[in-house]
Amino acid sequence: MSRRCELTGKGVLVGHHVSHANNKTKRVYRPNLQIVSLASDALGHDVRLKISMNALRSIDRSGGFDTFLLKCKDEVLSNRALKLKRQIAKKRAAA
Repeated sequence: MSRRCELTGKGVLVGHHVSHANNKTKRVYRPNLQIVSLASDALGHDVRLKISMNALRSIDRSGGFDTFLLKCKDEVLSNRALKLKRQIAKKRAAA
């Protein structure tokens, strides 16, 4: 799997490490990715996703996994997350 958050699309960034003598060498900024289990109220089971800890804070702030996923834009979501979003929207429309 790539080093990309499945919910926010946050990925690896490239920059320079600058020394005191102003020498610049390439370096990589990696996102803080963790594999977590998130409880979906609409689906009724847990979902394991590889997400950044920044996304986890956003999920907590927005009031849960289902509401956060429904608010997300489709362009930044992974294929798995997009499929989950459609399933959650379908369950909510049926209820």
